[in-house]
Amino acid sequence: MPAARDPGHVALLISFALLAAALVGAVFLVRGQQESQRWVAHTLEVEEQLSSVLSSVQQAETGQRGYMITRNLDYLEPYVRGTQSIDGELRELHRLVADSPLQATRATALDKLIRDRIARLGKFVGMIRRGDDAAVASGIRSNVGLNQMRAIRALVDEMRTHEADQLDARSASAAWQANLLLLWLVITAIGVAVVAFFVTRTAMRRTHAAMLARDAAELAHAHLLAETAQRELAEAQVRELGKMESIGQLTGGIAHDFNNMLAIVIGSLDMAKRRIDKDPTKAAQSIDNAMQGAERAAQLTSRLLAFARRQPLAPGALDANKLVAGMSELLRRTIGETIRFETVVAGGLWPAFIDAGQLENALVNLCVNARDAMPEGGRLTIETANTHLDDAYAATHAEVVPGQYVMVSVTDTGTGMPEDVIERAFDPFFSTKEVGKGTGLGLSQVYGFVKQSGGHVKIYSELGVGTIVKLYLPRHFGEEDRRPVPAPEAELPRGRGEIILVVEDEDQVRVMSVDALRDLGYVVIHASGPLQALALLDEHTSIDLLFTDIVMPDMTGRALAEQVQAKLPHVPVLYTTGYTRNAIVHNGMLDHDVDFLAKPFGIGQLAVKVRQVLDGRDG
Repeated sequence: MPAARDPGHVALLISFALLAAALVGAVFLVRGQQESQRWVAHTLEVEEQLSSVLSSVQQAETGQRGYMITRNLDYLEPYVRGTQSIDGELRELHRLVADSPLQATRATALDKLIRDRIARLGKFVGMIRRGDDAAVASGIRSNVGLNQMRAIRALVDEMRTHEADQLDARSASAAWQANLLLLWLVITAIGVAVVAFFVTRTAMRRTHAAMLARDAAELAHAHLLAETAQRELAEAQVRELGKMESIGQLTGGIAHDFNNMLAIVIGSLDMAKRRIDKDPTKAAQSIDNAMQGAERAAQLTSRLLAFARRQPLAPGALDANKLVAGMSELLRRTIGETIRFETVVAGGLWPAFIDAGQLENALVNLCVNARDAMPEGGRLTIETANTHLDDAYAATHAEVVPGQYVMVSVTDTGTGMPEDVIERAFDPFFSTKEVGKGTGLGLSQVYGFVKQSGGHVKIYSELGVGTIVKLYLPRHFGEEDRRPVPAPEAELPRGRGEIILVVEDEDQVRVMSVDALRDLGYVVIHASGPLQALALLDEHTSIDLLFTDIVMPDMTGRALAEQVQAKLPHVPVLYTTGYTRNAIVHNGMLDHDVDFLAKPFGIGQLAVKVRQVLDGRDG
């Protein structure tokens, strides 16, 4: 007789099959949805380009008409601008509709109508300049120009109608794809939940059998060996379940927080769009709300990078005593008047090798947690000391290297934590606070930052007594960095007409950077990639700064900078990126010879950093 199939194995196979089906189905559906959304964006681009083309023609006609009426050459400026821009506008329109034979044919017809209209406008300008009023009057009475513009507008309306129909169809397709994806994931989740129920029931039965086997194992050494193997298998399963629980908690926390922030951004921008004409003040408030939501999302990304040990750090020699003293007033205001705050600093403290800004953030996080643990008031103490972690300590603590460290501790007299909470305190999105009163990322950010810096974190806590969090920071062997910290700018530093070459392959980011730099008083030339940037150097050899993304097609920003500096050795380089594991960040540390601005950045950050690089200051 064939051996009976193990129900647990069958359940696991079904579970894996469901997960695989969910993954494959989700990939296909997400790709389909992305394609639909891409076409929606393409349709909007075509509609916008049609408006731009028509605007250029109308601008040229307005200039010609003004000149005809006034005979003043100043009135020809709109005509000149319109005729100069029309070629580029038409080329862009042809490019955008190349995927649609019908629209491409209409674009060709529109191209001819527009060029005929521009040519006729040019003839009128010539006749006006010669003073041939009779020819001008005859041309007007013929209504040729009027009919040309009617034909142009009619064809533009026809193309817009076609794109509007396409937009409706593509929007419906995108919505259908989204609903199908949601349905697919719900069905798969239900299937996995059912399988998990049977797996759990099977595991409980096996646990009971293992207990019986353990009792019987005392009778023989062979039974003991068998029981040991079963116990090891059970422990492996428990570890795997723990990993899955951590992953589920992490992804759930990310989805929850990001969805909340995206709801703020999308909703506020939608309200701003509706209010922009009727109530600019309320529209501005909505835009401010969207900015706050986007900044919170950026902070969440930064915290996740800190936990994953992927944030770019710029460590240097630091006097922890000075840092604590400088933060004292800020921390007193943060924790409130019901908590007594004190510092105990060690004499002869070694310099630590650490990123000062990230250490400040870590101390603020720890002090906020301590404050929340003392709702009725208490005492909070920050202490510094020199310490040594020996081989015995390192052997019992993962990722600890024996040696000398600078210890900075935060002690509170709060409620304390039980052992199970201490074990999970550094897990991302784990929090014992009420919903809405904590993200669960504070301690995980501190942990990731200190570990990435080569240090160590330890929590000591007792219920009803209080908690101590000790940060062990690597000691710096060498002279202390005594460079002064730049004072905050009262106003945004502005440019003095310097020329900046901006290289960014993401169009919207490039447009934002170029506009911001021009508003700040800089002369900006820009390129959508490294090859175009190198071509621009032949025409612009007097640039003062290269501002480049790092991750781009064809070559990295670092490779581009090397080629630029080979031609123009005096030109400094400012790098930017949203992903830190690349050509200028190694083992989480920025290369010592680079200037870096992390994405996303605001105009204020951009203004300060560009001015620092141009002035030769350390950022």
